[in-house]
Amino acid sequence: MGSRVHGKSAKKLIFPKSPSGIKGLDEILEGGLPTGRPTLVCGNAGCGKTLLAMEFLVRGATEYNEPGIFMSFEESAGDLIQNVASLGFDVQKLIDEKKIFIDFVYFEKNEIEETGEYDLEPLFIRLGNAIDTVGAKRVALDTIESLFSGLSNETILRAELRRLFRWLKVRGVTAIITGESGINSSLTRHGLEEYVSDCVIFLDHRIDDQISTRRLRVVKYRGSLHGTNEYPFLIDEQGITVFPITSLKLEHGTSNERLSTGIERLDAMLEGKGFYKGSSILVSGTPGTGKTSVASSFAHAICRDGKKCLYFAFEESPSQIIRNMRSIGMDLKPWVDAGLLRFHSSRPTVFGLESHLAVMFKTMQDFKPDVVVVDPISNLLSVSDEKNVQSMFTRLIDTLKNQQVTTMMTNLTHFGIEEQTQVGISSLMDTWILLKDLEAEGERNRGLYVLKSRGMAHSNQIREFILSEQGISLIEPYIGMGEVKTGSARYIQETIDTAEAKKHEEELERQRVKLETRRKVLDAQIAALQAEFETEKSEFERIMEEEKQAKHAKRQEKNHLGSMRG
Repeated sequence: MGSRVHGKSAKKLIFPKSPSGIKGLDEILEGGLPTGRPTLVCGNAGCGKTLLAMEFLVRGATEYNEPGIFMSFEESAGDLIQNVASLGFDVQKLIDEKKIFIDFVYFEKNEIEETGEYDLEPLFIRLGNAIDTVGAKRVALDTIESLFSGLSNETILRAELRRLFRWLKVRGVTAIITGESGINSSLTRHGLEEYVSDCVIFLDHRIDDQISTRRLRVVKYRGSLHGTNEYPFLIDEQGITVFPITSLKLEHGTSNERLSTGIERLDAMLEGKGFYKGSSILVSGTPGTGKTSVASSFAHAICRDGKKCLYFAFEESPSQIIRNMRSIGMDLKPWVDAGLLRFHSSRPTVFGLESHLAVMFKTMQDFKPDVVVVDPISNLLSVSDEKNVQSMFTRLIDTLKNQQVTTMMTNLTHFGIEEQTQVGISSLMDTWILLKDLEAEGERNRGLYVLKSRGMAHSNQIREFILSEQGISLIEPYIGMGEVKTGSARYIQETIDTAEAKKHEEELERQRVKLETRRKVLDAQIAALQAEFETEKSEFERIMEEEKQAKHAKRQEKNHLGSMRG
């Protein structure tokens, strides 16, 4: 049957289901185990069969008001109570409250006589009385091999197995029966249990390259859809947690909200606004380029805005990261104390990939962060090959996008191939920031540029990346004559450019003063000429006026003489 783990299903159940209460398992089972029917849980030694059966009873008693019976054929009640106490289950309290009943049935192999009259009637009577005592709705039988350990007659064995499963159905109890793995293609030792069970769950505890991983797979589920993939699961102080994370679809939403990178000039390179909420960001670079500093700066900015950040560190301890960031003017400790920043630090080799992924999802479910930082993802290549690591982070990225959690991952690259990631997830990233060494004239400096950033305009220029006591600074490097100068070379070139600029300004000022002096001289000459002109003009006008007056006097005198003669 097809896998339909995620999302709401529109189908109607043909028969009722009983939720197991185990985190993640009911999602895979599309609601729970078949009510009133037997479920076989099989697997190799140490895979968690007994713990799953016990948690099924404990969750039923505490969360669904369904009392349960645990009938053990291997461990005493005292041993069981003590063993599951490590999961945080107080079974003794539930026993005292008559919500759970534990019965230990011991069989001696040599006491079982295969006379053809062997049957389970005494067991049915004993189990029936226990069910009636507490009004049990759930039953766990652990393990079926111990019950039939003395039987070699296959005919009797098959008949009694069928009879046991049929009896459980008649009583209407939801049952889990555990069984050891068989050989070759058989799920169980007898090879029959999986055929008479309505639901079969296979647990696997495998070791690859000295790394252990637990996985769960639903082999069959009559009359119901269910997840068919292998799912990693954890056993810890809170019980069993299964992570149905292998069937995600590309159906996540998007947001227009922006989050500051924590570096002002980097925000400016991203439209002045920073990253999109819910996006995935990759910060890659060679050793020592400042990947952790960029990631910590982002975490610092997120916490400063009152949001929560979960930081997975696979290279450094939390105290080391906090100390190192103080050297560049960034104190992360207050955010840890305030509960806004949580570090989860571990060596990659402590788990297999699936277990790492399971731990990460469990931690995220508990902390509910707004931002997740993984630093660095390339270290997980020590656990598995590139293909498996890529698959792991693909699932992680898809799940976080589905939850609108912003993700920043750092990745170590090698010199000469900076624009290629070892893990091979760059195509999944919305924003890719590349840090690289800029080596010239016997000096190595850091550079930063945005290789891509989907859905926004972004700068394609390189910036010199400086870490100092004042924090992280991005400055424009000297670019000219077909080369980029950074560090001391940039400082020297800027000094030369400054000196030349000053010299040029001084020359311009000298020319300006010279021109100003020349202008003043010319103005003075013009003023003198103007004055000389005005003087000559006045003298000319005076002469002209005198001549005019003289001519007027002569006319008057002539007219006077003429009148006297007449």
